[in-house]
Amino acid sequence: MCGADGLRMLPGTATPEARMTPDEYAELDATALAALLRKGELSADEVHDAATTALDAVGPRLGAVVGERFAAPLEHAADGPFAGVPFAIKDLIVHAAGVPQGAGTRLLGDGIPMPADTHLMTRFRRAGLATLARTATPELGFNATTEPVATGPVRNPWDTSRSPGGSSGGSAALVAARALPVAHANDGGGSIRIPAAACGLVGLKPSQGRTSPGPDYADPLLGMGVEFVVTRTVRDAAGLLDAVHGHEPGDRYLLPDPPRPYADEVGTGSRRLRVAVCTTPFSGAGSVDPRCTEATEATARVLEGLGHEVTRAAPELDAAAFDDANLVAWTSFLADGVDVLAAALGVEPGPDVLEAATLACAEHGRALRAADLYAADRVFNATRRAVAAFHQRFDLVLTPTMNVPNTPLGYLDQDDPSRDARGWYDHIFSTAGFTALSNVTGNPAISLPLGRTEEGWPVGVQVMAPYGDESTLLALAADLERAMPWDRHRPAGGSAT
Repeated sequence: MCGADGLRMLPGTATPEARMTPDEYAELDATALAALLRKGELSADEVHDAATTALDAVGPRLGAVVGERFAAPLEHAADGPFAGVPFAIKDLIVHAAGVPQGAGTRLLGDGIPMPADTHLMTRFRRAGLATLARTATPELGFNATTEPVATGPVRNPWDTSRSPGGSSGGSAALVAARALPVAHANDGGGSIRIPAAACGLVGLKPSQGRTSPGPDYADPLLGMGVEFVVTRTVRDAAGLLDAVHGHEPGDRYLLPDPPRPYADEVGTGSRRLRVAVCTTPFSGAGSVDPRCTEATEATARVLEGLGHEVTRAAPELDAAAFDDANLVAWTSFLADGVDVLAAALGVEPGPDVLEAATLACAEHGRALRAADLYAADRVFNATRRAVAAFHQRFDLVLTPTMNVPNTPLGYLDQDDPSRDARGWYDHIFSTAGFTALSNVTGNPAISLPLGRTEEGWPVGVQVMAPYGDESTLLALAADLERAMPWDRHRPAGGSAT
């Protein structure tokens, strides 16, 4: 049954005689759940019961929850726009007071209890999100899969022999399996968009500075790290961005507010846009699976049918210099993180507490000079300016999200001692050569599940917008969701229903 606003109505489900079933819970995105809770059509208790039942059902199959799920949701605002909506936080960067963080590494053991909320966690609470668990991440987030030695592999609900992507693979697996409508994720080189593509979700990486990285960081990963969520629908991404974006005192960036709420863009749709289509990886690394290319080309044809001007074009970049600079950024950040944690804990970084590729990258980062960081920054400056100039000609850039639909478990083995730092970097980005560019430039980018393989796996297509222009990006994403709907295409083997 549907109400006048198009949301599914569940009359009587707030009474003990008619509890919400797992199938009914799985039908509802965060926006719909919030509306039904607000109207009293659902009770917070029955939503919590449905969510915990779903989490317990998929937990053993997917391995996406770190430790035990929480006995009760973390404290959250009862009057927030998403009050009572089940949620989880990735076990990396964002943290909640009193909740351990393990960052996917044996270096931190079972996790170190955090003394306070990060700013974004405070905003998640203020939005009313009911946090029920921590989700798995690869060791210190430096992988495009989620298979840490510390907590074990996370499995893709579409095919449990495949990876859910990374580094936000735990969150993506739970949302794709419909155990949660939304979960926290972060992205330093594609870690929101890669798992969104592998798991058939909406993965929005906002502009640098749109969400606060504080108080722990000013510019995580030399400015490339951004925090947000993974969702199943575009309207959830828009509504949640409305709820949590904004400057905090001490933040380095102060972006102008959007001209109107992002949620309004979803209903209004986009103006006529100039769209550049590119199916060659920006990094120059790896070949592209024809199924990823075809999904992108099919999306381009739909955009032409919607009246947009579509052109095959790409910004001119020095791919080799870009990769060299990105390697410097990643390994220096990793080395600093390892050394700070090891010193605080009085632990010697070694193979008993760190995976082999992590150690190799940390050693590479320690050997860098200040001049190497400045040289990388010069490359990043040239890259940002080249992409900004390209956006003077094109409103959006359309690409595959990944070079492949997904990877087998074990393919991106972070504990492989045969790979040095450069070998590990190249191995990761040979599967994801399209995502890191927008981390360097700070531009917003979104992955949408617009393609399918013969196996039934989702294929992600990415759209990138100019810096600060999430409004145009979300408006077009909503148009594509209407033109190429994905909601009825769901995983079977790993689903909570």
